[in-house]
Amino acid sequence: MSPIIADIIGVIGTFLVVGAYLLLQLEKLDSKGLTFNVMNLSGAIFLLISLCINFNLASFIIELFWIAASCIGLYRYFRAR
Repeated sequence: MSPIIADIIGVIGTFLVVGAYLLLQLEKLDSKGLTFNVMNLSGAIFLLISLCINFNLASFIIELFWIAASCIGLYRYFRAR
């Protein structure tokens, strides 16, 4: 994968994660809802893909935690249904 494609994927991931947080603060999303957790999980995965090309250990680690937190949120969401 070319570095420019990795950057585009990373930017999309950033918009998903930051967008989810913004929508949460604007009370447009519920932190326990499906959309919020899917946006966070998708964004973190996109950022992780980007980091495989343009590696940064600290960012890689935080994305792993972000993925774990999103998976916990999705697990709780589906368990409650």
